[in-house]
Amino acid sequence: MRYVLALMLALAPTSARAWWDYGHKTVAAIAWAEVKPATRAKLRTLLARSALLETPMCPARTLEEASVWADCVKPGERFSYAFPWHFQNIDICRPFELKAACLYGNCVSAQVSRNAKLLADKSLPVRERVQAMAFLVHFVGDLHQPLHAADRGDQGGSRTDATYGIVPIKNLHLVWDGYLAERAISTPAAEAKGLLSEARPMDRARLASGTVEDWSRESWDAARRIAYGVGAGDPCAERGGRVVLDDDQIRAAIPEVRAMILRAGLRLAHMLDVAFS
Repeated sequence: MRYVLALMLALAPTSARAWWDYGHKTVAAIAWAEVKPATRAKLRTLLARSALLETPMCPARTLEEASVWADCVKPGERFSYAFPWHFQNIDICRPFELKAACLYGNCVSAQVSRNAKLLADKSLPVRERVQAMAFLVHFVGDLHQPLHAADRGDQGGSRTDATYGIVPIKNLHLVWDGYLAERAISTPAAEAKGLLSEARPMDRARLASGTVEDWSRESWDAARRIAYGVGAGDPCAERGGRVVLDDDQIRAAIPEVRAMILRAGLRLAHMLDVAFS
Protein backbone atom coordinates (compact mmCIF):
# COMPACT_ATOMS: atom_id res chain seq x y z
CA MET A 1 0.00 0.00 0.00
CA ARG A 2 2.83 2.42 0.84
CA TYR A 3 4.43 1.90 -2.57
CA VAL A 4 1.07 2.34 -4.33
CA LEU A 5 0.52 5.63 -2.50
CA ALA A 6 4.06 6.74 -3.26
CA LEU A 7 3.56 5.95 -6.94
CA MET A 8 0.34 7.97 -7.04
CA LEU A 9 2.08 10.92 -5.42
CA ALA A 10 5.08 10.59 -7.71
CA LEU A 11 2.88 10.91 -10.77
CA ALA A 12 1.06 13.95 -9.44
CA PRO A 13 2.30 17.38 -10.54
CA THR A 14 4.14 19.21 -7.78
CA SER A 15 6.53 22.10 -7.30
CA ALA A 16 9.81 21.90 -5.42
CA ARG A 17 9.09 22.10 -1.72
CA ALA A 18 12.12 21.35 0.44
CA TRP A 19 11.43 18.65 3.04
CA TRP A 20 7.71 18.92 2.19
CA ASP A 21 5.39 19.83 5.07
CA TYR A 22 6.41 16.94 7.33
CA GLY A 23 10.08 17.85 7.24
CA HIS A 24 9.56 21.58 7.72
CA LYS A 25 7.13 21.04 10.59
CA THR A 26 9.58 18.67 12.26
CA VAL A 27 12.32 21.32 12.04
CA ALA A 28 9.90 23.83 13.60
CA ALA A 29 8.87 21.39 16.34
CA ILE A 30 12.51 20.82 17.28
CA ALA A 31 13.11 24.56 17.40
CA TRP A 32 9.98 25.15 19.49
CA ALA A 33 11.16 22.55 22.00
CA GLU A 34 14.66 24.03 22.18
CA VAL A 35 14.12 27.80 22.32
CA LYS A 36 14.36 29.58 25.64
CA PRO A 37 11.07 30.13 27.50
CA ALA A 38 11.33 33.90 26.95
CA THR A 39 11.78 33.33 23.21
CA ARG A 40 8.78 31.01 23.13
CA ALA A 41 6.64 33.65 24.81
CA LYS A 42 7.69 36.30 22.29
CA LEU A 43 7.04 33.90 19.43
CA ARG A 44 3.53 33.30 20.73
CA THR A 45 2.94 37.06 20.71
CA LEU A 46 4.05 37.37 17.08
CA LEU A 47 2.20 34.26 15.96
CA ALA A 48 -0.97 35.67 17.50
CA ARG A 49 -0.65 38.56 15.03
CA SER A 50 -0.16 36.35 11.97
CA ALA A 51 -3.50 37.46 10.50
CA LEU A 52 -1.65 40.65 9.56
CA LEU A 53 -0.08 38.66 6.73
CA GLU A 54 -3.51 38.61 5.06
CA THR A 55 -3.05 35.08 3.77
CA PRO A 56 -6.07 33.27 5.26
CA MET A 57 -5.51 30.19 3.11
CA CYS A 58 -1.95 30.01 4.40
CA PRO A 59 -2.14 30.46 8.18
CA ALA A 60 0.86 30.96 10.44
CA ARG A 61 -0.76 30.65 13.85
CA THR A 62 1.85 28.22 15.18
CA LEU A 63 5.54 27.81 14.45
CA GLU A 64 4.76 24.61 12.55
CA GLU A 65 2.22 26.41 10.37
CA ALA A 66 4.71 29.23 9.87
CA SER A 67 7.31 26.71 8.72
CA VAL A 68 5.29 25.91 5.57
CA TRP A 69 3.85 29.39 4.99
CA ALA A 70 6.51 30.37 2.42
CA ASP A 71 5.65 27.33 0.30
CA CYS A 72 1.92 27.85 0.72
CA VAL A 73 2.07 31.41 -0.62
CA LYS A 74 4.48 30.54 -3.45
CA PRO A 75 1.80 30.19 -6.16
CA GLY A 76 0.43 33.44 -7.53
CA GLU A 77 1.88 36.88 -8.06
CA ARG A 78 1.95 38.44 -4.61
CA PHE A 79 5.03 36.59 -3.36
CA SER A 80 6.52 35.60 -6.72
CA TYR A 81 9.57 37.75 -5.95
CA ALA A 82 10.54 35.26 -3.24
CA PHE A 83 10.79 32.19 -5.49
CA PRO A 84 14.62 32.29 -5.84
CA TRP A 85 14.98 32.65 -2.08
CA HIS A 86 14.22 28.95 -1.54
CA PHE A 87 17.46 27.59 -3.01
CA GLN A 88 20.99 28.28 -4.21
CA ASN A 89 22.50 26.49 -7.20
CA ILE A 90 26.12 25.90 -6.22
CA ASP A 91 27.89 23.55 -8.63
CA ILE A 92 29.04 20.39 -6.83
CA CYS A 93 31.68 19.76 -9.49
CA ARG A 94 33.54 23.00 -8.80
CA PRO A 95 35.03 24.43 -5.61
CA PHE A 96 32.41 25.73 -3.20
CA GLU A 97 31.58 29.35 -4.05
CA LEU A 98 28.61 30.97 -2.34
CA LYS A 99 28.89 34.55 -3.56
CA ALA A 100 28.27 33.80 -7.24
CA ALA A 101 25.11 31.84 -6.37
CA CYS A 102 23.69 34.68 -4.29
CA LEU A 103 23.71 37.71 -6.54
CA TYR A 104 21.61 40.55 -5.12
CA GLY A 105 20.64 38.38 -2.14
CA ASN A 106 18.53 36.06 -4.28
CA CYS A 107 19.39 32.79 -2.57
CA VAL A 108 18.34 30.88 0.51
CA SER A 109 21.41 31.57 2.66
CA ALA A 110 21.23 35.33 2.09
CA GLN A 111 17.55 35.30 3.01
CA VAL A 112 18.19 33.33 6.19
CA SER A 113 20.56 36.08 7.30
CA ARG A 114 18.33 38.91 6.07
CA ASN A 115 15.15 37.68 7.72
CA ALA A 116 16.93 36.97 11.00
CA LYS A 117 17.96 40.64 11.06
CA LEU A 118 14.46 41.83 10.18
CA LEU A 119 12.94 39.68 12.90
CA ALA A 120 15.36 41.11 15.46
CA ASP A 121 14.56 44.72 14.50
CA LYS A 122 11.93 45.81 17.02
CA SER A 123 11.50 49.15 15.25
CA LEU A 124 9.81 47.47 12.29
CA PRO A 125 6.03 47.12 12.01
CA VAL A 126 4.68 43.92 13.52
CA ARG A 127 3.50 42.69 10.12
CA GLU A 128 7.03 42.84 8.71
CA ARG A 129 8.44 40.98 11.68
CA VAL A 130 5.76 38.28 11.42
CA GLN A 131 6.60 37.81 7.75
CA ALA A 132 10.34 37.73 8.51
CA MET A 133 9.72 35.07 11.15
CA ALA A 134 7.74 32.91 8.71
CA PHE A 135 10.37 33.25 6.00
CA LEU A 136 13.19 32.53 8.46
CA VAL A 137 11.59 29.38 9.87
CA HIS A 138 11.05 28.04 6.37
CA PHE A 139 14.37 29.03 4.82
CA VAL A 140 16.45 27.46 7.58
CA GLY A 141 14.73 24.20 6.67
CA ASP A 142 15.35 24.76 2.96
CA LEU A 143 19.04 25.43 3.53
CA HIS A 144 19.44 22.02 5.19
CA GLN A 145 17.93 20.13 2.26
CA PRO A 146 21.05 19.35 0.16
CA LEU A 147 19.35 19.70 -3.20
CA HIS A 148 18.20 23.21 -2.28
CA ALA A 149 21.83 24.10 -1.59
CA ALA A 150 23.65 22.53 -4.54
CA ASP A 151 23.36 21.73 -8.21
CA ARG A 152 24.80 19.51 -10.93
CA GLY A 153 23.42 21.40 -13.90
CA ASP A 154 20.01 19.82 -13.28
CA GLN A 155 18.30 22.43 -11.09
CA GLY A 156 19.04 20.64 -7.85
CA GLY A 157 18.03 17.22 -9.15
CA SER A 158 14.76 18.46 -10.68
CA ARG A 159 15.89 17.34 -14.15
CA THR A 160 17.29 13.97 -13.07
CA ASP A 161 14.93 10.98 -13.18
CA ALA A 162 15.05 8.75 -10.14
CA THR A 163 13.77 5.47 -8.78
CA TYR A 164 13.17 5.24 -5.04
CA GLY A 165 13.23 1.58 -4.04
CA ILE A 166 10.95 0.04 -6.65
CA VAL A 167 9.01 3.23 -7.34
CA PRO A 168 9.87 5.50 -10.28
CA ILE A 169 9.80 9.08 -9.02
CA LYS A 170 9.38 12.21 -11.10
CA ASN A 171 12.91 13.37 -10.24
CA LEU A 172 15.76 13.12 -7.72
CA HIS A 173 14.76 16.39 -6.07
CA LEU A 174 11.42 14.91 -5.01
CA VAL A 175 13.15 11.92 -3.46
CA TRP A 176 15.00 14.26 -1.11
CA ASP A 177 12.18 16.75 -0.61
CA GLY A 178 9.70 14.15 0.50
CA TYR A 179 10.04 10.39 0.32
CA LEU A 180 13.47 10.03 1.89
CA ALA A 181 12.88 12.77 4.46
CA GLU A 182 9.54 11.33 5.55
CA ARG A 183 11.00 7.85 5.91
CA ALA A 184 13.93 9.23 7.90
CA ILE A 185 11.71 11.22 10.28
CA SER A 186 9.28 8.35 10.82
CA THR A 187 12.06 5.83 11.49
CA PRO A 188 12.18 5.14 15.25
CA ALA A 189 12.88 7.07 17.33
CA ALA A 190 10.42 9.12 15.34
CA GLU A 191 9.26 12.73 15.10
CA ALA A 192 10.92 15.76 16.70
CA LYS A 193 11.15 14.11 20.12
CA GLY A 194 12.86 11.08 18.65
CA LEU A 195 15.37 13.15 16.70
CA LEU A 196 16.18 15.22 19.78
CA SER A 197 16.78 12.04 21.75
CA GLU A 198 19.76 11.36 19.49
CA ALA A 199 21.61 14.48 20.65
CA ARG A 200 22.66 14.84 24.26
CA PRO A 201 21.80 18.25 25.74
CA MET A 202 25.52 18.95 26.13
CA ASP A 203 26.03 18.37 22.38
CA ARG A 204 23.17 20.49 21.09
CA ALA A 205 24.99 23.82 21.34
CA ARG A 206 27.82 22.41 19.25
CA LEU A 207 25.41 21.12 16.62
CA ALA A 208 23.70 24.52 16.48
CA SER A 209 26.95 26.42 16.03
CA GLY A 210 28.50 27.85 12.89
CA THR A 211 27.65 30.52 10.37
CA VAL A 212 25.10 30.49 7.59
CA GLU A 213 27.97 30.05 5.14
CA ASP A 214 29.22 27.07 7.16
CA TRP A 215 25.77 25.50 6.93
CA SER A 216 25.65 26.21 3.19
CA ARG A 217 28.95 24.43 2.68
CA GLU A 218 27.77 21.52 4.82
CA SER A 219 24.61 21.06 2.72
CA TRP A 220 26.58 21.45 -0.52
CA ASP A 221 28.97 18.74 0.66
CA ALA A 222 26.06 16.46 1.59
CA ALA A 223 24.64 16.93 -1.90
CA ARG A 224 27.96 15.94 -3.43
CA ARG A 225 28.58 12.95 -1.16
CA ILE A 226 25.09 11.61 -0.68
CA ALA A 227 22.29 13.14 -2.76
CA TYR A 228 24.24 13.00 -6.02
CA GLY A 229 26.70 10.35 -4.88
CA VAL A 230 24.42 7.59 -3.60
CA GLY A 231 23.33 5.41 -6.47
CA ALA A 232 25.52 7.29 -8.94
CA GLY A 233 29.13 6.63 -7.90
CA ASP A 234 31.22 9.64 -8.89
CA PRO A 235 28.75 12.53 -8.55
CA CYS A 236 30.43 14.42 -11.39
CA ALA A 237 30.82 11.55 -13.84
CA GLU A 238 28.73 11.48 -16.98
CA ARG A 239 25.70 9.28 -16.56
CA GLY A 240 22.67 8.44 -18.58
CA GLY A 241 19.19 7.43 -17.56
CA ARG A 242 17.81 7.61 -14.07
CA VAL A 243 19.40 7.46 -10.64
CA VAL A 244 18.30 4.30 -8.84
CA LEU A 245 18.33 4.17 -5.04
CA ASP A 246 17.86 0.64 -3.77
CA ASP A 247 16.70 -0.12 -0.26
CA ASP A 248 20.22 -0.57 1.09
CA GLN A 249 21.21 2.86 -0.19
CA ILE A 250 18.05 4.41 1.23
CA ARG A 251 18.71 2.89 4.66
CA ALA A 252 22.31 4.12 4.53
CA ALA A 253 21.13 7.69 3.84
CA ILE A 254 18.55 7.80 6.64
CA PRO A 255 20.97 8.65 9.51
CA GLU A 256 22.41 11.52 7.46
CA VAL A 257 18.96 12.92 6.69
CA ARG A 258 17.91 12.66 10.33
CA ALA A 259 21.05 14.55 11.34
CA MET A 260 20.34 17.30 8.78
CA ILE A 261 16.82 17.85 10.08
CA LEU A 262 17.98 17.80 13.69
CA ARG A 263 20.70 20.37 13.00
CA ALA A 264 18.21 22.56 11.15
CA GLY A 265 15.89 22.59 14.16
CA LEU A 266 18.67 23.30 16.65
CA ARG A 267 20.12 26.07 14.49
CA LEU A 268 16.71 27.63 13.99
CA ALA A 269 16.19 27.63 17.76
CA HIS A 270 19.52 29.39 18.23
CA MET A 271 18.69 32.02 15.60
CA LEU A 272 15.32 32.68 17.21
CA ASP A 273 16.91 33.03 20.65
CA VAL A 274 19.39 35.54 19.24
CA ALA A 275 16.70 37.48 17.37
CA PHE A 276 14.56 37.84 20.49
CA SER A 277 17.39 38.42 22.96
